Amino acid sequence: MREALASIDRRTLLIGGGIGIGLVVAFAAWPRHLASDLATRNGEQAFGAFLKIGHDGRVTVAVPQVETGQGIWTAMPQIVADELGAAWETVAVEPAPLGSEYANSLAGEEGWLDGIGRLRRWKISDAMRITAGSTSVRAFERPLRLAGATARAMLIAAAAERWDVPVDECDTADGFVLTKARTFTFAELAEEAAGQSPPSDPPLRTSPKNRLIGQPLPRLDLPAKSDGSFRFAADVRLPDMLFASARIAPPGGRLTGFGRQNSANFIIRNQWLAVAADSWWAAERALHASNPHFSAPESPSRDGILAMHQQLLESGDGSNWFSRGDYDSAVEGSRPLSATYWVAPAQHLGLEPLTATARFSGDHLEVWGPSQAPDFARAAAIKAAGQDASEVTLYPMPVGDSAGRAMEADAVAMAVDLARDLKRPVQLSLSPSSSQNHDRVAPAALARMTALPGAGGITAAWKMRVAISDGLGSAFRRFASEAATTALGRTALDGAIPPYAIPDVSIDAVPVKSPFPTGYLRGHPQRAMTFFTESFIDELAHAAGLEPLAFRMTLLGGNPRLARCIQAAASAGDWDGGARGSTLGLAACSAFGSHIGLMANATIGADQAVEVHRLVAAVDCGRIVNPQLVRQQIEGGLIWALGLANVREPDWAAGMPRSRPLGAIGLPRIARTPEIHVQLIPSRAAPGGVSGLGVALLAPAVANAIFAATGKRLRNLPFDPTSVG
Repeated sequence: MREALASIDRRTLLIGGGIGIGLVVAFAAWPRHLASDLATRNGEQAFGAFLKIGHDGRVTVAVPQVETGQGIWTAMPQIVADELGAAWETVAVEPAPLGSEYANSLAGEEGWLDGIGRLRRWKISDAMRITAGSTSVRAFERPLRLAGATARAMLIAAAAERWDVPVDECDTADGFVLTKARTFTFAELAEEAAGQSPPSDPPLRTSPKNRLIGQPLPRLDLPAKSDGSFRFAADVRLPDMLFASARIAPPGGRLTGFGRQNSANFIIRNQWLAVAADSWWAAERALHASNPHFSAPESPSRDGILAMHQQLLESGDGSNWFSRGDYDSAVEGSRPLSATYWVAPAQHLGLEPLTATARFSGDHLEVWGPSQAPDFARAAAIKAAGQDASEVTLYPMPVGDSAGRAMEADAVAMAVDLARDLKRPVQLSLSPSSSQNHDRVAPAALARMTALPGAGGITAAWKMRVAISDGLGSAFRRFASEAATTALGRTALDGAIPPYAIPDVSIDAVPVKSPFPTGYLRGHPQRAMTFFTESFIDELAHAAGLEPLAFRMTLLGGNPRLARCIQAAASAGDWDGGARGSTLGLAACSAFGSHIGLMANATIGADQAVEVHRLVAAVDCGRIVNPQLVRQQIEGGLIWALGLANVREPDWAAGMPRSRPLGAIGLPRIARTPEIHVQLIPSRAAPGGVSGLGVALLAPAVANAIFAATGKRLRNLPFDPTSVG
């Protein structure tokens, strides 16, 4: 079997490496027309939509979610391999093709598409693969377990027939079907097993014996990422391919002029100018030399954006988004405590520029691009090409930036236009500066928090009035070519409901018509809502003269999982009570079906910048697929959120956010990166999401620590200790 595994033709692998067989992205095996069945070749046998077993024993898992660095190309195969009883060193992964089996069901169930008619119809009639909102494991754990269990049952049935024994005397482990004395490899049984009738209700594993789930298995993509052989979208190379760079008009603007260079291939459109050449650097230099000019709308300003939100918060037409009890009656005749918090727009500031590659082969169009919503990116390619959907294939490449900018594949339509015009394959890559200029930033939010202390100072009534726009909803409306709207739904306000047992709660939302295009950001809007809630709950505790942990615990009787998390973080971090002079702060939140408590140790340095020295997190995310992946996501989210909290809010020019050099995107250098400890709390609950947890919780924990240390209350994000709210 080992010799068969070693003989796999490496020329068929787009991405090589991994553990044993490792990471296989077999785009060559994809159907070129709209077949939803999993494609097979070279003796492979398909077992449903998610799983293939080869004649060499390789187990290939079709993963519908896009790898953004979160490890989903390891977590999903691990779920299948565990139920199947596969050996981890024989497991490979490939992106799932187009098909309704691969739709992210949570996008509809969690109300992402409410009010967007075309996308709701899309959800019913076609696939909708979306990697966002910490949904991947939550959406696909059960389908993947069933896929593995079904294939296991079919392999066992084939073995039982050969041995003439009852199926309940057989099991699978390490890539074998076995009884007490005999074994078959999966490879030996694959063809026969594929002919078995799949069970309608395959039994899922319950025994802890020979399990892969919950183990810190090595990532399938790590070796290739370590040696540079992992392929991102900009690594695609095709015969006779041209490389292009482009400048795009500001929102609402158009191209007004440029200096033509005779040696360059200029492609001119009303809203952009591109140059194609034999290398990207040559195209970029010619484009820079041409000095294109664009008309531009009036640019927003930092002060203007804040003033607009302030005016709307004071007098804008809002509506009640959530209500529990009767807040107005509870506070009648009293003087509640209040505070106002501001979260400024946030840029993605990712490492991967906007890029896509397009090739026409006769009547067929192929597109390679990094997209967290590949079916929407494919729709953009279809529209740009003006071709029938059956003639367009999009290959979703791994995304080189986890911030969320790849929800929208702006470069796809332009690459298709260029390839059609030049009649050659074209790879379009915008410069990092141009990519940042055309960012779809996360929307700003301004909230006035009001609360009434009850007996013993414990909060009895709570109100949030928030002025905000909907970033993810705006992205979806652009997908659907629907007119922009200020309507607010769960995608704008998720996380606004406090996790505490407060009898009377009211949340009012005031829609904001953003003066700039907004989009999806990892961990948003939970990042804003948790900053509001956890900063204010800390203020209430101090106003009541109560210790912040005890204050929260009094209100968490109805949320024992979150209570356990914040207690565990406080215990592991040697919580000192957070009294004046301490440098410790606490925060907690329930989001994405998971729960997290965080203790931060932070001070203000000599340069008046916030310095975070230590972070201790305790996480309950239900059943854990791979604990190492969870820790990586929590740690990475905390560090990235620290960058968001410390980087200056965007400056604006010509209606666009100004670009920043790599050294100015806010991420801490190694010497200033805090010590991070993550404790995982065992749970039998359904899996929750983790990608956005650290992003959501970092800011209030740090702000609460700064208050304990200095008495300064940081009510604005990003932090500015010199201007205290």
